[in-house]
Amino acid sequence: MSGYAKIQGTRPQTLAYALADSPVGQLAWIIEKFKERADCINAPEDAVTRDRLLTNVMLYWLTATAGSSARHYWEAFHPSRPPRTEPLEKPTGVAVFAADLACPVRQLAERDHNIVRWSEFDRAGHFAATEESDLFTDDMRVFFQPFR
Repeated sequence: MSGYAKIQGTRPQTLAYALADSPVGQLAWIIEKFKERADCINAPEDAVTRDRLLTNVMLYWLTATAGSSARHYWEAFHPSRPPRTEPLEKPTGVAVFAADLACPVRQLAERDHNIVRWSEFDRAGHFAATEESDLFTDDMRVFFQPFR
């Protein structure tokens, strides 16, 4: 399931032209990602309503932002500066969702970041803000409360 990262990391502009040209292509690209990474068993609609899925697709397609959304993949494949050697000092919150494919390791995260909040949830996947917006929003509010 890493083919999308390789395409976006090596040929983001080619992909951007194709997705900007075809709303069906953009739909297929996004729905495939939701199927693979959302907390769903059969179809993305198990985790996110069709209206929300279509809204997500339309935001990319109408604004032609498939290319710019892939930019961080390009930058990861082509670093322009040396890797960081010191931990980040800014307060960091981590939310771990049960169905996400990548599960952070707390010990490693704490080595490189100033973790002030670590939350683990029994549901939602990679698209937690869309899948479980109330859960995600509540966690964000708790994290930012001390900084108000």
